[in-house]
Amino acid sequence: MIQLKDKVIFITGASSGFGEITATKLVAEGCKVILGARRVEKLAALAEKLGPENVAFQEMDVTKIDNVRSIVKLGLDKFGVIDGLVNNAGIMPLSMIASGRIKEWDQMIDVNVKGVLYAINAVLEHMLKRGHGKIVNVSSIAGQKVFPASAVYSGTKFAVRAISEGLRVETAGKIQVTNISPGAFATELGNSINDAAIRDSLGAYEKIVQPAEHVADAIIFALKQPPSVAINELTIRPTAQEL
Repeated sequence: MIQLKDKVIFITGASSGFGEITATKLVAEGCKVILGARRVEKLAALAEKLGPENVAFQEMDVTKIDNVRSIVKLGLDKFGVIDGLVNNAGIMPLSMIASGRIKEWDQMIDVNVKGVLYAINAVLEHMLKRGHGKIVNVSSIAGQKVFPASAVYSGTKFAVRAISEGLRVETAGKIQVTNISPGAFATELGNSINDAAIRDSLGAYEKIVQPAEHVADAIIFALKQPPSVAINELTIRPTAQEL
């Protein structure tokens, strides 16, 4: 594995969960980070903790391509390069299809699919010109298996797997592409579930949920691979999780 010191990594959804912890661990490794999220006050607090010299950040909505391109420009202006992207932003408003929560379907598709594509688009030309780059897309175990109330969410995460594989094929020899599928880990994803019955039904997972640090470590493991290889698929879940 390679050292990450002085590498510049762009992280979406960086204000909490996997994104926040990954940013913290990367700076501890000597990296510079570009952080985007909607909750800019949380990003400001994180930047202060990590050291302003190590961080470029601004408010970012991944569903707006101009927002994403703007933060990439900010990062390039400050650090000169972008070595890696961690596509972490995502939402999970689970519901049965029959519930007809169309606005939530649209939002999931916009954030979980279009947001991933927008972030890739914003960095890919720069990476291809340099001849190398690392892109880690955070999918989900729901991108491998569908369960009741996950149909639309799973659809978006299956899409992330397909996008990851397509990107790998199209950029072979230049871009290291990793698709990570986490199971039940402690994040704020559950806060986006507005269907009370579905939210209550997930209470059993509280007994097996593990710290988000494990997924952050998996992301960093992928980023540390030498240019000649890539961890293309990585599934990580609590040992006790059957799903």
